[in-house]
Amino acid sequence: MAQELAQFFVELFQDKIPPELTAFVVSLLPILELRGGMIAARLLEIPFLRAFPICYIGNMLPIPFIILFIKKIFAFLRRFSFFEKIITKLETKTERNRDKVLRYKSWGLLLFVAIPLPGTGGWTGALMAALLGIDMKRSLPIIALGVFIAGVIMSLVTYGIFTMA
Repeated sequence: MAQELAQFFVELFQDKIPPELTAFVVSLLPILELRGGMIAARLLEIPFLRAFPICYIGNMLPIPFIILFIKKIFAFLRRFSFFEKIITKLETKTERNRDKVLRYKSWGLLLFVAIPLPGTGGWTGALMAALLGIDMKRSLPIIALGVFIAGVIMSLVTYGIFTMA
């Protein structure tokens, strides 16, 4: 799915904005994040050493805002029935992972963010930290390290050292 979405954005922005900006924008987006940004960067033939910091910064930029404001944003959006299901689904997912994260504390949050699987990543880790009451001072460095690790793993895959079947 990330491959198809990254390809969509590459085609959408191609010849309209610089390739590096495309990779940055893709990295900002939930679901895609750095993983999708690295795929887009590879498709756009951006050299790895330029792509990685661009995608990392793009993925990390929204994280502090999510940690600080997501509860207020959810409270506001709950006034609209359209968003209720989405918010409930996100909260349910957080609740399902609560015990794992709290049991392993920082390691649980780190592993949740670092393992590049669907539904994990910086956005979800920040949401989890906010909903579980893990303060920014503690959660931001853990999420930053997790995004870095996920980025290294995805770089090994997207830039050809390893391939996924």
